[in-house]
Amino acid sequence: MSVAKKEYKRITVKSLTEMKQAGEKISMLTAYDYSMAKIVDDANVDVILVGDSASNVIAGHETTLPITLDQMIYHASSVVRGANRALVVVDIPFGSYQSDSKEALRSAIRIMKESGAHGVKMEGGVEIKESVKRILQAGIPVMGHLGLTPQSIYKFGTYTVRAKEDEEAKKLKEDAKFLEKIGCFAIVLEKIPAKLAQEVAASVSIPIIGIGAGGGVDGQVLVVHDLLGMTHEFNPRFLRRYMNLYEEMGNAISQYVDDVKRRDFPNEDESY
Repeated sequence: MSVAKKEYKRITVKSLTEMKQAGEKISMLTAYDYSMAKIVDDANVDVILVGDSASNVIAGHETTLPITLDQMIYHASSVVRGANRALVVVDIPFGSYQSDSKEALRSAIRIMKESGAHGVKMEGGVEIKESVKRILQAGIPVMGHLGLTPQSIYKFGTYTVRAKEDEEAKKLKEDAKFLEKIGCFAIVLEKIPAKLAQEVAASVSIPIIGIGAGGGVDGQVLVVHDLLGMTHEFNPRFLRRYMNLYEEMGNAISQYVDDVKRRDFPNEDESY
């Protein structure tokens, strides 16, 4: 069933709640630089996530853990300059909020002041409640993240589907309701059973954004490099590739190399 969409000049946290209430699905993609942010924003994506996945797809690290707060601020400030419509949310990186709520607030304030972003995202539930509360009390919008939480990969030891067992599923439901209660404006659910994700989305009034969490939630998020096929070794079940840029870009660059070697580039029309 199609849903009449309200036109938004600028997406806000209020806009996302309105979308959920109207039954309009929310689109969310990552971006890490000005040029990509401009493309994503011009395509009317609702939320741009400056994800700590930059640690993987930009810096080449195995996990999201190595990226620093300064690096996240650099990426976020670049994205903000390219986004005129989308809500820009920034991951607070590992080690910048887990152990000390005062440090968490300082990290969030730096992100907001130095990048111009519109909100932050944090992984975890009740265990990070003091950090979340302190940031919210400062007037900074917070998006939660439950299920598979990549910053805790060494605790889990695997990127497998989370919350398949009753006990973990129960905790996830409780954490979602807790994050809603204390004031988070939305929650990302990553790699959990679709039925559970749908139940969570129905149980809270804030938007639930899924990645590998089925279609019964309020919106979807993907890493833009995966969607465009710029990465080619990462093939999770939840990923739909809309292009194969790895191959197309490789072919274009190879053609450029050949043209230079054959002295075909630049030609007379391309010279001054």
